[in-house]
Amino acid sequence: MTPNDMQLKQINETVLYHLQAIYSDVSPEEPLQQLADEIISIMHLNDTFHEVIPHKNNWDQHDMVLITYGNSVQRQNEAPLKTLHHFLNEHIRDFINSVHILPFFPYCSDDGFAVMDYYEVNEKLGDWKDIEHIAQDYRLMADLVINHGSSSSEWFNNFVKGEGPGHDYFFTAPQNVPISQVVRPRTSPLLRETETEDGTKYVWCTFSHTQVDFDFRNPDVLKEFINIVRFYLDKGIRIFRLDAVAFLWKRAGSNCLNLPETHEVVRLMRSLIQHAQPDAVIITETNIPNRENLSYFGNANEAHCIYNFSLPPLLVNTMVTGNCTYLKQWLMSMPPAQNGTAYFNFIASHDGIGLRPAEGLLSEAEIASLINTMQHFGGQISWRAGDNGVKKPYEINISLFDALQGTTQGKDDWNIDRFICAHAIMLALEGIPGIYIHSLFATSNDLEKRARTEQNRGINRHEWDYDTLQNKLADPDTQHHKVSSLLKKLIHLRQQQRAFHPNATQFTLHMGEHLFGFWRQSMDRRQSIFCIYNVSDTPQPLRIAELNLVVTDRWWDLISGHIFDESAETVSVAPYQVLWITNG
Repeated sequence: MTPNDMQLKQINETVLYHLQAIYSDVSPEEPLQQLADEIISIMHLNDTFHEVIPHKNNWDQHDMVLITYGNSVQRQNEAPLKTLHHFLNEHIRDFINSVHILPFFPYCSDDGFAVMDYYEVNEKLGDWKDIEHIAQDYRLMADLVINHGSSSSEWFNNFVKGEGPGHDYFFTAPQNVPISQVVRPRTSPLLRETETEDGTKYVWCTFSHTQVDFDFRNPDVLKEFINIVRFYLDKGIRIFRLDAVAFLWKRAGSNCLNLPETHEVVRLMRSLIQHAQPDAVIITETNIPNRENLSYFGNANEAHCIYNFSLPPLLVNTMVTGNCTYLKQWLMSMPPAQNGTAYFNFIASHDGIGLRPAEGLLSEAEIASLINTMQHFGGQISWRAGDNGVKKPYEINISLFDALQGTTQGKDDWNIDRFICAHAIMLALEGIPGIYIHSLFATSNDLEKRARTEQNRGINRHEWDYDTLQNKLADPDTQHHKVSSLLKKLIHLRQQQRAFHPNATQFTLHMGEHLFGFWRQSMDRRQSIFCIYNVSDTPQPLRIAELNLVVTDRWWDLISGHIFDESAETVSVAPYQVLWITNG
C-alpha cells in the first residue's frame, strides 16, 4: 500500500466514523460507505491530500480581522466590492491582514443572511473576480450560512413544486409537533404554513419565515454544503464562519440546540477542510450561554476558533459601571484554548450586543440596568422567545461608540478614552481580535437607517460614502480621525509583542473593582506584559510592587514609554488609562 493509499484509507475511515455518528438515529437511503466516498470526491481529497499537524496554530500576534459588509464603504459608479478593496489597501493594509466580508450573496432579507444562491455574488456588490482579488491581498473570511436558506431561492421554489434541485432540502414537521422546549433567537411563529404540490406543509423557521431551515437528516443537504465549502476554497476563502450552526440539527421534544449531531457535523467539516487546505480555519458563530459556546472547541477537533460572545456585554457593562467584578470573574473561569484552537475576540459586530451570553454571568438586575443605560444612549432592544413563549431581551442594538458615551450616571466627556480603553482590553486578551469597521472609524448610531429599514440592527450598519469618510478621517478634529489613529497605534504595538500571541499564557490580576488587569507571557517565556486598565472615571492608585515584577528585568510601559525604576513606585492611573508594562 502506497503512502497515498494509506492517507486515503485514513480519511475514509475518519469520514465514515463521523457519518455513523451523524446518522445513528436516521437511515439514509444510500450506504454510508458510498456517502463517504462521494464526500471525499467532492472535496477533491482523492487528488490532493494534506497531512495535518495536530495542535498547530495557524495564527500569531500579527493576525487581526476587520469585519465589514461588502457595501459598508461606497462610491458612485463603482461596484462596492471594488470600492472596499481600494479602501482596504489605502487604510487597512498596514495593520490588518484578514477581512471578514459579511454575506455577499444574493439574498431576500436579514442583510444577507437569507441566502438565495450560495454560488453567486450579489450583483449589486460585484462578482467573484472582486472576491478573488481581495482574497489575494487579505486572508478572507466568509459566511457559510448553514442552518437556513432563503424562502425566495430556487431550492425553496422547487420544494413548493416537489421536484428539482433542493426540493427535499428543507425541514418540515407536523403542525402539532411539541415545540415548547425549542430555544430560538426570535419571537415569530416557528412553523411556516406552506402550500406545496404535495399539500400543506409546515416548514421549520428558527429565525424568520424568509429564512427556512435545512434538513440535514437528508445526506444530499450535507453533500451540497460540502460542495459549497470546496467551491469557496477554490475562490480563495480561508476562514469559514459557520453561521447559526448551533441550531442545525432538530429533534422533536428537545430544545433543538447544540445537539450531538450538530457537533459531529462540525467535526466532519473540520476533518475535510484541514486535509484539503491545512491553513484554513473554521469559526463557529454560536450566540449562546458561555458554557455551551465553549463546547464547540470539542477536544481541539471541532472549531478552530469560537466567537467569545460573552466579552461584549461584560466589557460594555464594565465600562459603563466602572466596576470590573463580573468581567474579572468571567475571565478567571475561561479555560486556556489548546494549541490548534483560539478564541475569536470582538466587542462590536453587525449584530447587537448579545444578552444570552451574559446569562449566568450578569444578574438580571445588572442586565436591566445595562439595557436602561443603552436605551438612554439611543440603543434599541431586540427580543427572543424564551421558555414556553415568554419574551426575553436577546440583544442591544447600538453602535459601540455611542454605547460608551457615558456611564450609568449619564453622558460625560470620556467617550473616546473609554472607547479606546475597551479596545485595548480586547486587543490584549488571549485570542484573535476582530474589529468591526464602524468601531475602527467611530461611527455613531444610524437612526435614519434604523427608521428607514424598520430593523433595529440597522442602527449599527451604516453605509459610508467613500469620499465623505476619507474627509472625516483626514480631519484631526473629528472623532473618526482621533479614534482611528489611536486604534492603529495600539494594533501596531500589539503585533510587535510575542506575549500577545493568541495562545500565550494569561492570568487574571486582582486589583479591586476599578483596576482591571491580566498578565500575558510569551510562549517562549521571554516576554511578560502586565495589562492594567482603569475602567472608572476617577484616578486610581497602582502600587507597582503588587505586580511582583522581576527586579532583575527592566520594565516600561509600551504605550507611554514610562520606565519603572523602583518596584515600590506608586503611580496614579488616569480615568480609562491603559498600561502595557513589559520587560522586553
